[in-house]
Amino acid sequence: MEILLVCLVAFLASLLTFYSGFGLGTLLLPVFSLFYGVQMAVLLTALVHFLNNGFKAILVVKHAHKTLALKFSLFAIPAGVLGMNLLSYLGDLDSLYDYTLGEHGFFIDPINLIVGILMVIFGILELNKRFQKLQIDLKWLPLGGILSGFFGGLSGHQGALRTAFLIRAGLSREAFIATGIFIACAIDLTRIPYYMYITGSENLPYVTLMAAVLAAFTGAWLGNRYIGKVQIAWIRMLVAVFLLLSGSLIALGIL
Repeated sequence: MEILLVCLVAFLASLLTFYSGFGLGTLLLPVFSLFYGVQMAVLLTALVHFLNNGFKAILVVKHAHKTLALKFSLFAIPAGVLGMNLLSYLGDLDSLYDYTLGEHGFFIDPINLIVGILMVIFGILELNKRFQKLQIDLKWLPLGGILSGFFGGLSGHQGALRTAFLIRAGLSREAFIATGIFIACAIDLTRIPYYMYITGSENLPYVTLMAAVLAAFTGAWLGNRYIGKVQIAWIRMLVAVFLLLSGSLIALGIL
């Protein structure tokens, strides 16, 4: 059941995120959190995210705007390090509150609370029509790199902010997607070694991880094949509802 659920979400998320501002990690993190702690879930999500984006990069490399990707990444990577350190700090803190529902006990940990709240916030933003249409002037691109990198390092939520800052760059749909993929890969290359250090690799569920990667590859291949043929309005609604629900459950210590 664990492998089946992870693979299903990895496939659908990888397919849908070719058309939505949110990344694969946004949808996969809550599912990994069902079976592992938040820190391990963040690591597993980052690994799938990076390998899947590497595969996507091969598919769309010719469309990427390399200069723009490099400029954005130069600001995103240092900010990502700050986000990763905050994640590590939160993971070492004691629980804030414990409670009982029926016969089950739950704990609200700082790391769960912060990650869950961020998911709820980004879910609300995805439902906000003004945010969907938000286009920030390119002069603020360094700020976009900083914000996207920081939240990417903290919880993996980098896609929506990256979209808001890149959408004014005048890129074609294909170039916009490809450039975002290269930026995400740059941030992942920075954060994964750090996650491995603070979490440890000896307890990684390698079978589940590789199954998720293969499922994500399949979704990426199909997504690339049908770029431009899908309306994203219903995808945004689906992603937002999923974020609001799973973020609330994580913040409350239920997931």
